[in-house]
Amino acid sequence: MVKYFQFNRDKLTAPPGTLIYVGDEIAQKVNINIFTYDEVAYKEREIENLDDVIIEKDKPTVTWINIDGIHDPKIIEKIGTKFEIHPLLLEDIMNSEQRIKLEDFDTYMFIVLKMAYHREKSQTTKDDISKDIVIEQVSLILGPNYVISFQECPGDVFDSIRDRIRNAKGRIRKAGADFLAYSLMDAIVDNYFIVLESFGEKIEEIEDEVVTNPDPKILQILQTLRKEIILLRRSVLPLREVISVIERTETKLIKKANHIYFRDIYDHLIQIMETIEGFRELVGGMLEIYLSSVSNKMNEVMKVLTIIATIFIPLTFIAGLYGMNFNIMPETDWNFGYPFALLIMLGIGIIMLFYFRRRKWI
Repeated sequence: MVKYFQFNRDKLTAPPGTLIYVGDEIAQKVNINIFTYDEVAYKEREIENLDDVIIEKDKPTVTWINIDGIHDPKIIEKIGTKFEIHPLLLEDIMNSEQRIKLEDFDTYMFIVLKMAYHREKSQTTKDDISKDIVIEQVSLILGPNYVISFQECPGDVFDSIRDRIRNAKGRIRKAGADFLAYSLMDAIVDNYFIVLESFGEKIEEIEDEVVTNPDPKILQILQTLRKEIILLRRSVLPLREVISVIERTETKLIKKANHIYFRDIYDHLIQIMETIEGFRELVGGMLEIYLSSVSNKMNEVMKVLTIIATIFIPLTFIAGLYGMNFNIMPETDWNFGYPFALLIMLGIGIIMLFYFRRRKWI
């Protein structure tokens, strides 16, 4: 079942800035991976102690700190202390149901967005699209020469960015932290196209079945698709406004030359929203078609039953009439009375069927 909203009851009475995790229970440990790079070289490592993180502000290197797991308040608090992040933002990072938003401070920028991707094939079944799609919160902190990304659990859409850093592809190693933040957001947005492609394929598969075979299983699939499309729409619609604000904002954290890249993300989001709205109308239309098909199928069954009942009304009358226990009745002593009554019943049935056919009722 799709969860539209969840919260931690302890958080309702806690003072502002209290670090309480809101989300599904996670058992694995928090993983912290760091990329440090410039145009000449890069360094990649996984760390256990946050004290090992050193941001060299006087050097042109860019540091990307990726944190898988937001359920440990000690680690989140330590990051906040080390990078001087406001406690309310740390609270937002640990809330997996946080709305998509942008907070611009003097020394850093805080961005919350939703990442959608497919689970591994081995973890899902073909028909269970609800479990196949993962919608996960990602929080980004953009500093002068660093980016910190917070994810709920391992697994993301950033492998292409890691590959570009390792192999110096494109201009990512030549650009600053703002271009890295753009690249992360662009990867998240572009992956929506892949997710929507799977929705399109699923819709095409069941489009004909809705009319020809309106099975209850199809209704369940349509309801799941509708819920997932609503969640995708909730993930994309506010993100469009966030990108628009970034594009218009004059800040020292984002170079003016890179605004055009964020404008490209905005264009992609418009295209994604149009696709989502199209899918929503298609699924809504198929739900109406399903209900109409079920209703038509029921009407056909009722029509057949009504015709059968109508034919048997006069036959029941004849059988009831000759079934009365009176001594003096016509044809009761006639040897051919019983076959004669059967022939009358058969003739009435044939005449009624011919009449129904001529009126095109059957």
